[in-house]
Amino acid sequence: MMLEVDNVTSGYGTLVILHNVSIHVNEKEIVCIVGPNGAGKSTLLKTIFGIIKPRQGRITFKEEDISGAAPSKILRKGISYVPQARSIFPYMTVLENLEMGAYILNDDELIKKRIMEIYNKFPILEERKSQKAGNMSGGEQRMLEIGRCLILDPEIILLDEPTLGLAPKVSKILFEKIKELNDFGISMLIVEQNARMALQISDLAYVLELGRNRFEGTGQSLLGDEKIRKLYLGGLDAHAE
Repeated sequence: MMLEVDNVTSGYGTLVILHNVSIHVNEKEIVCIVGPNGAGKSTLLKTIFGIIKPRQGRITFKEEDISGAAPSKILRKGISYVPQARSIFPYMTVLENLEMGAYILNDDELIKKRIMEIYNKFPILEERKSQKAGNMSGGEQRMLEIGRCLILDPEIILLDEPTLGLAPKVSKILFEKIKELNDFGISMLIVEQNARMALQISDLAYVLELGRNRFEGTGQSLLGDEKIRKLYLGGLDAHAE
């Protein structure tokens, strides 16, 4: 098992958001977290990445306890995180944004090699490499954020609402890119507003409700569950957390 969250409770200040939540991600898997507004989906990713410290429970990565570790340490372990809010540097070029993702690397040749690999995966980024990132479309900016985190060659990427605010056609393209990255062997843990689209590509999925585990199963089994479709999927396709 690559990543395991075991009975984790966390929140903000005196407010507890997650209550004994447990999930796991195996190597080369796509796992998605879905649920209604306020379910704690984004809080879970922030807790895994060390932005929020868990109050109880355990988080392990490749059997090493990373509970409460600093994000910089977690990043070096092989976990990358793309937050829900846009995190590009809008007045810097696409190339400069990619180079910013390599701030912990000291090998210039390796950085150049990684950037070329990213261009191969996202050709639009090479086309736009001299353009200011803030002038790109929303979908292109999301690809840049994902591309930037690939500089460090992560084993797993935490993606928070990757298609938020994107048109359906662009969302479909982005999910195709996510699936391609998974085919290269990168595990994915995704929080996503478009539940149906996320479940279609997921090996495993969890439904959170009020900060607690509600359902889990394969993406296809949850898609095919009439109760889950009725309770969650309609609302999830219309609202983001």
